Amino acid sequence: MFVPTKAFFTTGIGRHKNKLQSFELALRDAKIEKQNLVYVSSIFPPNCEFVEIEEGIKLLSPGQITFCVMARNATNEKGRLVGSAVGIALPADKNQYGYISEHTTFGADEKEIGDFAEDLASTMLATTLGIEFDANKDYDERREIYLMSGKIVKSCSAPCVTAGVGGMWTTTISAVVFIP
Repeated sequence: MFVPTKAFFTTGIGRHKNKLQSFELALRDAKIEKQNLVYVSSIFPPNCEFVEIEEGIKLLSPGQITFCVMARNATNEKGRLVGSAVGIALPADKNQYGYISEHTTFGADEKEIGDFAEDLASTMLATTLGIEFDANKDYDERREIYLMSGKIVKSCSAPCVTAGVGGMWTTTISAVVFIP
């Protein structure tokens, strides 16, 4: 059974006249262009630890099948803000699983898109842990409830936002990359 033991955040931006090559350049910027990426859904495994990107990259081999949760977005409109973010919420009990969310949007800055992705992950985790909260409250208020419950220990995000350039595709990616 394959359950990752380590993971890292990465983000990247790529620009090219061709959309696919823009994506490739974003992967290069994120330092994961040598991997055969397989997208997975939103569960952060129990007892999995975060490592810095430099350490994580050293543990991967070119061509390796590499699982990740990735948010990807692109535009070819000059000046249009394009963004991607992954958010994560980790339970206090390391033997339980956490949640990862992906979010893409246009027109939002890094704080907005990062907070939204973090909110998604935190809310998914809070509902599975039985934390009572008012979904109509803003995220800052709910985050305090989540943290005060003692059941959620950490939440964070990795946003990536940039403006489109005329005559070129601009791609943003944000990912949590898993290591066996």
